[in-house]
Amino acid sequence: MSSAQALTVVKILGGIYRIWLGVTTWRSACRGIDATRRVRWRSPWTQLGGFGQGLWSNVLNPKAASVYLTLVPQFLTSSRPIAPQIAALAIAHVIVVLVWLLLWTSVVAAARSAIDTPRFRRGMCRLAGVVVVSLGIRAATAR
Repeated sequence: MSSAQALTVVKILGGIYRIWLGVTTWRSACRGIDATRRVRWRSPWTQLGGFGQGLWSNVLNPKAASVYLTLVPQFLTSSRPIAPQIAALAIAHVIVVLVWLLLWTSVVAAARSAIDTPRFRRGMCRLAGVVVVSLGIRAATAR
């Protein structure tokens, strides 16, 4: 019985926190673009630029290593030398990722002129605020 009460308290507190986040996000739209671009905390590798950030986020991501450790052995055959097989898989992976990232870079660059406007940013902040507040209300009132 006490764990059910504790779960209810945690659920209500989580809902209140989400509502607070939603209201804060909504209010940031009213303060303007400069308030949303303010950086309060920076990761140690921010100075490395986009490539360095991507590299370190992938290197420090344990899911990436687990994917390679579980998937790569399925594509290797023990009757042939392992090193050339791994090199071929690595080259194929680099080509696929390069094409994928170049595609998304082109899409984002084309959409930037529409997205990088104060009106769009205000609208997205308000929409995000409404969504987070509604999720907070739902979490706090769920049975």
